[in-house]
Amino acid sequence: MLIITARLLPLLPGPFTHQRILRTVGSVAYRGLRTMEPLRAPQDPQVNTTLSGVDTKPQPLTSGAPMEGLNPTPAASTPDQEMPPTTGLLPGETVVREGKAAILFPSANEVFYNPVQEFNRDLTCAVVTEFAREQMARRGVKVVVPGEKERVVVNLADEKKEETEMQTGEKGGEEPVVTASVGERCKNGLRVLEGLAASGLRSVRFALEVPGLRSITANDFSAKAAALIARNAQHNGVTHLLQASQRDASMLMYEMRGKKDRYDVIDLDPYGSPAPFLDAAVQAVGEGGLLCVTCTDMAVMAGNSGETCYSKYGSVSIKAKYCHEMALRIILHSLDQRAGVYQRYIHPLLCVSVDFYIRVFVRVHTGQAMVKNSASKQVLVYNCVGCGSFHFQRLGKRTTQGTHIKYSAATGPPVGAECEHCGHRHQLGGPIWGEALHDVSFVQKVLSAVSGNPSRFGTARRIEGMLSMVTEELEDVPLYYTVDNLSSTVHCSTPPLLQFRSALLHAGHRVSLSHACKNALKTDAPPRVLWDVMRCWEKSNPVKRDRLSESSPAHHILSTEPILQACFDVREDANPQSRRRHLTRFQENPEPFWGPKARANAGGGGISSDLEDRRKQGQNKRKNQITDATQLKSFPCKRFRKGKCTHGEKCCYSHDLQQTDKME
Repeated sequence: MLIITARLLPLLPGPFTHQRILRTVGSVAYRGLRTMEPLRAPQDPQVNTTLSGVDTKPQPLTSGAPMEGLNPTPAASTPDQEMPPTTGLLPGETVVREGKAAILFPSANEVFYNPVQEFNRDLTCAVVTEFAREQMARRGVKVVVPGEKERVVVNLADEKKEETEMQTGEKGGEEPVVTASVGERCKNGLRVLEGLAASGLRSVRFALEVPGLRSITANDFSAKAAALIARNAQHNGVTHLLQASQRDASMLMYEMRGKKDRYDVIDLDPYGSPAPFLDAAVQAVGEGGLLCVTCTDMAVMAGNSGETCYSKYGSVSIKAKYCHEMALRIILHSLDQRAGVYQRYIHPLLCVSVDFYIRVFVRVHTGQAMVKNSASKQVLVYNCVGCGSFHFQRLGKRTTQGTHIKYSAATGPPVGAECEHCGHRHQLGGPIWGEALHDVSFVQKVLSAVSGNPSRFGTARRIEGMLSMVTEELEDVPLYYTVDNLSSTVHCSTPPLLQFRSALLHAGHRVSLSHACKNALKTDAPPRVLWDVMRCWEKSNPVKRDRLSESSPAHHILSTEPILQACFDVREDANPQSRRRHLTRFQENPEPFWGPKARANAGGGGISSDLEDRRKQGQNKRKNQITDATQLKSFPCKRFRKGKCTHGEKCCYSHDLQQTDKME
């Protein structure tokens, strides 16, 4: 039985034949929410096949719409009252709840989803909300966030101004302030693109939790992912804000790079490297727009493959203790370099290293004069392979003479052929971003909003701890040292963190912690001062000098008398506020196998059992080491597989081809 609502009856031409009813219902449902079949050229000019930049509110689906990928649920409706759209669960589907969203998710690994990245999505919602608050205020619109008793006040002047506006009901003699609430479509709101949306969870949360939005385009190249996005949009009742799209993300952004077509917010969270999408993203984001990028290819960015890092990001990574902050500066360098091609430049708002990925939030501006500063913002890193000391070399030199700015080539290098502290060679890395990673004033606004409304996000405590550490970091000091690595270099006991920080403060230098590493020290003290502090600490905690090799870094460093006499008396300002308040700065592992998940399998079927077996076999391999040679028979012989094993039956490894194929 086919049920027709009152909204569809006027659209039926001529007699209500069964065939015409089906055609009309399918056409209206298609305009309301796209089916997720591969894109075809539009036959009707009124039908939008890309659904990007759509300003008109889509028509809601009726329960009888014959669309692929939807599970029609029979429901009674009358001409006087239209029933809301309903979405039933397909076989094997479950409901995943996060924030205010309820996402339909297949049990098979057909669409990528990682629950551990809830912190990533919570932080993104908080940042986009604060960005929308600033942007909409300039357009005369005040955003309303559920749970906020009053607007986050930055200073007393803003507070007095707001009280005056509340009493008069006007703002500076202008029209009354227009408000924008979550879940509502704002006429002058922000246009958001999630280029790699997968299940659409992030976009649905934007629609339900971020106010001041005009439209959200959730795009994914996978047909199954795009179908799931459409169903999730209907399931959460946000089809008036969220449009699904099945396009190549780069092509979609290239098509929207016109000044009037650009997005206000672009979010890129790919599986792996975002490098293929960066060129299109810096063009498709509007003037002063927000670009959010996630990188999960940390093995490349942290120094395991410097040549691969250069091919993707135009920078050589170094395997060092500061690799996580260096990864942040590598992606910022790549973004700034690609934006500069189009006379654009970036302004970082917040850049964090979290768990197994990094996340950056930057604003993109246009200006030929400002682009000239780009070269002086990039630095090369000279890293000593012996003691770990590092020095920076700017790519360009910027000199200000009154109102005149002169640009010239930088001079260098800042180091000699050998390290002055240990006599070892240097390795060269970069170029990387050498300016501030964060806009502290913006971060403080986000922190104040999250702290004042802790029930809004499930990971609010960790966001508060993370952002508190970010506000305490030294803005003009790239990279960091770690206390344990300094102690390991000279083979002595590790000094307490507060004592080491106090010694640097007593010496007249600035010092801070880093959100990227628990034992990190960011300081403007030169390496010479750090090694003097370690020499003074070693005198009270001596090492056995006769066991040190003459060519070792420890022998070179400790054979030199310190110039600075360090004082290890603990100072009160050595302990930062985030540490005193015992904020959640570095959380423990949330669950087993909590790291990067397996890539989505387009054919379904979930994660293969062989992959699970290999993963379990590799767990605790260092703790449960093999002591009996007979246990090696459970492992395949790799040389036998290549036809090079000469041991025959005496080989301690297995020559079973079936086992070898299964393991490989």
